[in-house]
Amino acid sequence: MKSLETYLRALRSTGRKALVPYFVAGVTPDWTQHVEAAVHAGADAIEIGIPFSDPMMDGVVIQEAAYQALEAGTTFDTLCAELATLSTSVPLIAMTYYNIFHHYGLERSTGQLQASGISGAIVPDLPFEEASDWMKASSEHDVSNIFLVAPSTPPDRMGKLASLTEGFCYASARMAVTGRSSDHGDGGRVVEGIRKFSDIPTYIGIGISTPEQARDAASVSDGVIVGSALVQIILNGGGANDVENFVSSFRRAID
Repeated sequence: MKSLETYLRALRSTGRKALVPYFVAGVTPDWTQHVEAAVHAGADAIEIGIPFSDPMMDGVVIQEAAYQALEAGTTFDTLCAELATLSTSVPLIAMTYYNIFHHYGLERSTGQLQASGISGAIVPDLPFEEASDWMKASSEHDVSNIFLVAPSTPPDRMGKLASLTEGFCYASARMAVTGRSSDHGDGGRVVEGIRKFSDIPTYIGIGISTPEQARDAASVSDGVIVGSALVQIILNGGGANDVENFVSSFRRAID
């Protein structure tokens, strides 16, 4: 078992629900201070979005943040160098698209992730049928390969994804790109399906934008992922204090 899953299983054994905020690397010059603020506010892990020019899973908010980061000169190398300066007590998880890793080289990519303190990766456009080379490279560098399960995923495929995912399983609450939502989605049903096949920690994401939604999602899962609502605050000019207040409100709700 890789280190990320060991950590997250131990966290679950305490009865604590995991809170995983998402940040786009390089969106502002002080973005790593936002990460530190989130950890101080009670985040249990941090998802780091590596900006990509064609983010097929992401809605307009994260697309805008990725564009700003790329315009500012953010690259895989620069963000990894910045992450290496962080001293956080929680795991870091990368989220990006396969083109970046394929272009950079799989072995080189996973080695760079590990050297930067990243212990997991979500690659939403890489199906498990084509992931063997990536999984081999990530296994050599203790990087957990995290798969997503959607509300439309059929049971046989859900079982395969649940058996292959490492660290945690990402339960998508909606058939949609990332972004705010006014409803609670199908996260609970997805989690229920995953648990028929595996006891791996399972977190709900996509559309979790209020503390109330996070509370309800956490009640039927092992944790929640919040992204677009937080990224919007940063795009609006919010600083580390705003990030800390936002994350603290979610921490209180799920506790």
